[in-house]
Amino acid sequence: MTEKSGLIHFRATDGESLSGTWFTSPTSSRAPGILVVVVGGAGIPAILYRGLACYLADHGAAVLTFDYRGIGASRQGSLRDFRAGIEDWGTRDLSAALALARTAYPGLPINVIAHSIGTLLVGAARGVGEVSRAVFFGPHTAYYGDYRASWRLPLYALWHLFMPAVTKIVGYFPARALGLGQDLPRQVALDWARRRQPELVANRGDHDRFAAILCGYGDLQARTLAISVSDDAFAPPAAGQRLLGLYPNINASHEVITPASQGERHLGHFAFIRRPASLYFWDRAMAWLLPSSEDGRASHQTTSRGVPPSGTKEDVLAGSTTPLT
Repeated sequence: MTEKSGLIHFRATDGESLSGTWFTSPTSSRAPGILVVVVGGAGIPAILYRGLACYLADHGAAVLTFDYRGIGASRQGSLRDFRAGIEDWGTRDLSAALALARTAYPGLPINVIAHSIGTLLVGAARGVGEVSRAVFFGPHTAYYGDYRASWRLPLYALWHLFMPAVTKIVGYFPARALGLGQDLPRQVALDWARRRQPELVANRGDHDRFAAILCGYGDLQARTLAISVSDDAFAPPAAGQRLLGLYPNINASHEVITPASQGERHLGHFAFIRRPASLYFWDRAMAWLLPSSEDGRASHQTTSRGVPPSGTKEDVLAGSTTPLT
């Protein structure tokens, strides 16, 4: 690939065709200073991360967004007979995206920004040991027991009872027709629905599919910032702690942000990508990824809506910052 901008097509490690988009600043005369691969959530098309990617590009980053097989621009026809499990998205699709980024910008270290279940997929990718810094937005493992208590019953009914029942009838989960995001391949939907135990490997079938993959999670040694939102029904802070526990060798800081600290009544799981609240999280991510910032709090960065960078005295009073050792 020679043109580092616009829509691209590339191959997953098993040959599956994928689509992605490069974002670089059209006005800057300087080469990008950092490289970022955006790792999306389940059923969230890459186009919804466009605002984040444009923001990062305007601040000097080369950014790659992409859609997993069967999702968004990577979808090819009906999902009824399409075979794809959660391991395909991580080991084959994300691995290829990281390899593409390394080839396109060989002189820059790779960074990732992952959202939602994308934070789980990062550890499954080949070459993840080369990731320098990472930002996890709304990290979780899809385990129902981590859902916010007041939402646990309805979310369990939706994702762990209704979704698998419909999926087995239709052959895939028709989320778009139900107003629940992008359609999901059959196996991905069933993988999500089966997260009823805290352990990722709960039976022999899980062991055969995931045990070898989980062994690779120790390869990630990136300086990692995880940000949870206190009123996130799907991925509250406890879910973030569980996710971070899967990565034994990362140097991580886990921050919890409250709606009050952003002058909002509600933030939720999509605050990371929806303006205006998202600007705070984009600022925070950019500061963390900048090579000159040792603690991720570059002095020249400003945050949205007059809120100081996370971890300062004012913000700790509203939320919390929890280093993990």
